[in-house]
Amino acid sequence: MLLHLCIRNIVLIEALDIEFTGGLSVLTGETGAGKSILLDALGLALGSRADFGLIRANTDKASVTASFDITPGHPVWSLLDDAGIEPSSSLILRRQLRADGKSPAHINDQPVSVQLLRQCGDILVEIQGQFEGRGLLDVSTHLHLLDRASGAAEQLAALAQSWADYRTARNELEACRQAQEQARAEEDWLRDAVNQLDLLAAQPGEEAQLSEERSRHANSTRIAEALQQARQLMENEGGALSATGRALNLLERQHSVAGSLLEPAIDALGRALAELNEAESKISHAGDTLDSDPERLAGIEDRLHSLRAAARKHNIQVDELAELHTKLTAQLAAIDDQSGHLAQLAAAADKARQRYLENAQAVSEIRETAARHIDAAVRAELPPLKLETADFRTSISRLDEDRWGPLGWDRVRFTASTNPGMDMGPVDQIASGGELARFLLALKVVLSENETPKTLIFDEVDSGVGGAVAAAVGARLARLGMATQTLVITHSPQVAGQGQQHLRIVKLNSETGIVSATSVLDNAARIEEIARMLSADRITAEARAAAVNLLGSGR
Repeated sequence: MLLHLCIRNIVLIEALDIEFTGGLSVLTGETGAGKSILLDALGLALGSRADFGLIRANTDKASVTASFDITPGHPVWSLLDDAGIEPSSSLILRRQLRADGKSPAHINDQPVSVQLLRQCGDILVEIQGQFEGRGLLDVSTHLHLLDRASGAAEQLAALAQSWADYRTARNELEACRQAQEQARAEEDWLRDAVNQLDLLAAQPGEEAQLSEERSRHANSTRIAEALQQARQLMENEGGALSATGRALNLLERQHSVAGSLLEPAIDALGRALAELNEAESKISHAGDTLDSDPERLAGIEDRLHSLRAAARKHNIQVDELAELHTKLTAQLAAIDDQSGHLAQLAAAADKARQRYLENAQAVSEIRETAARHIDAAVRAELPPLKLETADFRTSISRLDEDRWGPLGWDRVRFTASTNPGMDMGPVDQIASGGELARFLLALKVVLSENETPKTLIFDEVDSGVGGAVAAAVGARLARLGMATQTLVITHSPQVAGQGQQHLRIVKLNSETGIVSATSVLDNAARIEEIARMLSADRITAEARAAAVNLLGSGR
């Protein structure tokens, strides 16, 4: 609920502070007193486009502050969470206009963007009848308003989920198609690479093994000479085998007289002799198996060259060729199997699309039904508002498929015609100012149930009407005021009589020039103001009596 409005240096308003109450508040005053200026000022605090022409003459800045009483669970706090503004019992929107062309915005004394200020303003206040593109004139809200009136929350949730599922399935299918196209483009290269690696049949560790074998073949003569010399050294009369054997025989002959004294030495010599015999056997075997085949050496050289050339081609190490072979073979197999996987994804996407179409159709039918109820209810409100020849219709049309989304495929617009035979058109383009305000009043009365509480403001809703029609307008505004805070700028005494709070706007002469001032009227002052509205220049006793009667009927 709007609690307080503080305005400084806005056109005729030098300094103005207004306290608002709940229910229906009426603002009256003579033409030119500053009622529209007050709305312009409030619009600034709600994030409307900055109009620097509003800065009062001979001043360099203007400001507007609007304070609201907001519950901690109000939807506006979710919007403000990302801005780091925590819930509290009040919310203060502030906007400045500076002569240097800047218009900073603040919420609870924290600087914010004008866009965020406007988003908050749209949640907190709904202005009907003057501000283009706000309130019911914002066509982007019509679908939401219809859905809320339809009570189809469960079906809408199912629709949103089916859209998310369809979009996921469609994206997976498209990603698979793109991957397949890329793979197909590389298929010739891939098949050639796999064929070459098939023929190469590289094995892990093969390069090291071949390098060792190549070195052995290349140095076979030197190795054979070394083996021969080693064998001779061991087998000669003075060689290690002969000397070790003789030493062992000497000690063994003395073992019987020396007892255990010689056992460790005899054991060690026995082990040494066994090892030397083993070494001699290995030397003989190495000499027997040493291969110095030149053809084998050439074959090794060719194999190493092939392995290393393949590794350079693929920019990897030779030992990684086997792993690459496995990887490319798998990619090639995936291409051959891709058509089956692609068919599965296509089937899943078709199934998800069908679910979405079914849910979109169900929601669209619910909207059609709700629209007919709304249309009938609005039409019933029109005759008392002197719109008996007018018509109202909720237009539902289908969007192009590329614009479908989680809310379905429907475009919703509130349309109207003011005279029989006149084509239906957008309500804001068909109706005149006064007619538009009454159309919006009728629609607001119909749509007001189950709505998030917000302040409603009507401007010139009674334009061009009087008597019973003005009374009907006042009665409907009073009905809205019972459910939510409602403000109306009015020239109608019948409407003014319905208010629970009455504010009068007047122009005064001051030291700084003509200013606009607003005051809250008590009961006696209300009688005088309504009598003025009834009788214009000269307030008569009859006008006062009529004012008393209007105030009585408004309670």
